[in-house]
Amino acid sequence: MTVHKLHLDEFDEIDYQLIAIHSPLEDYRLAYYINQNLPINLKKSNCNIHISSKEGETQFTRFIFEDDTKDISWNLIQNQNAVFVSSQTGNQGLFAESNTKFSTKIYLIPEFKKVDYFLKIENAEATVDVLKIANCIKKIDRVSTVYAVEVEKIKSKNNLIF
Repeated sequence: MTVHKLHLDEFDEIDYQLIAIHSPLEDYRLAYYINQNLPINLKKSNCNIHISSKEGETQFTRFIFEDDTKDISWNLIQNQNAVFVSSQTGNQGLFAESNTKFSTKIYLIPEFKKVDYFLKIENAEATVDVLKIANCIKKIDRVSTVYAVEVEKIKSKNNLIF
């Protein structure tokens, strides 16, 4: 009988680039403008990204484009989403039985709380020029800042596995 060994170092390899985007645009509008400025065709995915935290549970929308010719996958992902948490108030008097709802934000990557969206480019180590892509996205109206993120420094990398 043969023995197959798996080395854990094989799974730690990061094979994607990450671009942070600061913009007040809605996700579908940003995907449309990125499609206009880059040679890709992002479409809304049916598989949202589910994240659970102590504040609650939420879903992040995702737009995806699979480039079969270059074997590259493009993902545009929200970084922040609001969660409504209800709490019972223990007051007496007029508002004794009232339920209040509070809104709190949950982040896909909590280290980058100011970032609105991430563009994740998978399987494109040498074929994609990240600076050129960032410059194309910067040309979009109402996009304030675009920059590449060093993936090795992110603590919550597991949230980017989908």
